[in-house]
Amino acid sequence: MKEAFGAINWDAAWFEEIRAIGMPLAQSAIYAPDGTGLCDVLNSAADAPVRFVPQSDLPVGQAYEQFIFSTAKVPTRDNLHDFFNALIWLHFPQAKRRLNQLHAAQIAGTGVTPTRSPARDGLTLFDENVALLRAPDALWNVLAAKRWPQVFGELRPLWADVYLVLFGHALLEKLVYPRKSVTAHVYRAFPASDSIAALDAWLAADLDADQLAGKPFAHLPVLGVPQWWPGNQQAGFYDDPGVFRAARAGFSGSAK
Repeated sequence: MKEAFGAINWDAAWFEEIRAIGMPLAQSAIYAPDGTGLCDVLNSAADAPVRFVPQSDLPVGQAYEQFIFSTAKVPTRDNLHDFFNALIWLHFPQAKRRLNQLHAAQIAGTGVTPTRSPARDGLTLFDENVALLRAPDALWNVLAAKRWPQVFGELRPLWADVYLVLFGHALLEKLVYPRKSVTAHVYRAFPASDSIAALDAWLAADLDADQLAGKPFAHLPVLGVPQWWPGNQQAGFYDDPGVFRAARAGFSGSAK
């Protein structure tokens, strides 16, 4: 566990919004006495909206999301995946609680099935891999349509007017070891201001299971974001169809 936390590059742009809380917690995990679990480190954070408990506290046969809904406790393993999940709970308490409520409502309606319903699949995808983007219409439209020469070429100056925050904890985990292929599912956001608190409040009010069932996402290879990765300034970086993929035939480009 300690080696994994030491591998996090807190100077990376994608960790900026969670750095102030995340870096001290990661350091605490690295230097914690042997036998100290990640839960103990996380529960030391001020104003935690839930309590983090060992994974073994989750009863056999009970759904993870239902357990959180019923107890306000989050089963947590000693790994990066659950560390980043906890950081999102600490930064987006309203939105995470809303996602949990929507999951619990779906479970109450249909039970836990071998195959997730479209709504639960959308909720899970959001929780794991979403990036939140406030962007001008012109940039959003070409991003949704995967018109990459415009996204990162012609309209590149518009990225200066963008507010981009990574929400998905699996996405954050992947970026501990950044690869060009790491791609976020992007959800367009309209917060009252460019702050985590405003984004959290807006998101909690906006999230809807039926809407997420329709997968209202654009796609964004994260290392392509201007100023986020020095390599994307090199000639030919975006000329990689395996990463910057063309839109499906007949796609309208109208994601949310």
